[in-house]
Amino acid sequence: MSPAESVSSSPSLPSWRDGSARAAIIDFIGAVTDAAGPDFVPAAARVAVFDNDGTLWTEKPMPTQLHYLLQQWKAQAAADPALAARQPYRAALTGDVAWLGAAVDKHYAGDDSDLRELIAAVAASSAGASVGEYEASVAAFYREARHLTLDSAYAQTVYQPMVELIRLLDAADFRTYIVSGGERDFMRPMTEEYYGIPTQRVIGTGMGLAYDEETNDVRYTAALDFFNDGPEKPVRIWNRVGRRPILAGGNSNGDIPMLRFAQGGARSLALLVHHDDDTGRGDAPYDKGAERALAVAPDEGFTVVSVRDDWARVFPG
Repeated sequence: MSPAESVSSSPSLPSWRDGSARAAIIDFIGAVTDAAGPDFVPAAARVAVFDNDGTLWTEKPMPTQLHYLLQQWKAQAAADPALAARQPYRAALTGDVAWLGAAVDKHYAGDDSDLRELIAAVAASSAGASVGEYEASVAAFYREARHLTLDSAYAQTVYQPMVELIRLLDAADFRTYIVSGGERDFMRPMTEEYYGIPTQRVIGTGMGLAYDEETNDVRYTAALDFFNDGPEKPVRIWNRVGRRPILAGGNSNGDIPMLRFAQGGARSLALLVHHDDDTGRGDAPYDKGAERALAVAPDEGFTVVSVRDDWARVFPG
């Protein structure tokens, strides 16, 4: 039996319905692992990259890191009442988070005044902490926090079909990476447990870091180093991996450059997750933030993955 036949006949991707998306995945993996075929790719070059929020796990009603940050800002405002009059601390204290969404909307309209204030608060939340202290704080959040609408541990809010895809790629000697706009060190404490992707393969937004000679530690500064979204993603992939991926998965406009970058070389596959169905109090159908990606998908050759049509099950059982 050839590698391609083995992949196509295996009971892989059980949470995926038979359809064009699943067929594209099976055909692609079979083609690039068939040493006798024209599209064979050596194992060393089998690199797959995935966005995180909205691609590998739910990002509604808010990204997971925002849930964590709201807890941090609330605690900071309680310790320093002077912060309570300022955003986003006021939003954290009152529970009225509409300002946060409005700040992002203003950014897309060309006004970054509120976004700069938001980024400053994000940086301030970890400023001065050592990398180990921050890791411990985030790990505690993952142990204790409950998803805001599903009322489950965040480990149960991963998309089961995508986890199965990662497992299938691992079996086919791919190296899988997370490439997200989310903050790198916020993702690292959970990626191996949730996805099987080790911390050294997490590429995300970076906060400022500095070596503290007195304590022989690395600490966060009150600054953003880089925001890993849009055209920054291919740059960071190349910077960290040194190879062009042959498979990429995303779900938003900010993933377009990464999806296109994966299609610039050998046989490739670009997957665009479309949230066109209600996942059960997790993600109501939404296109916001993905309008351009969905519009260009046919011309760019992206394979659109329909939550409604292609996934038989969304979350782990």
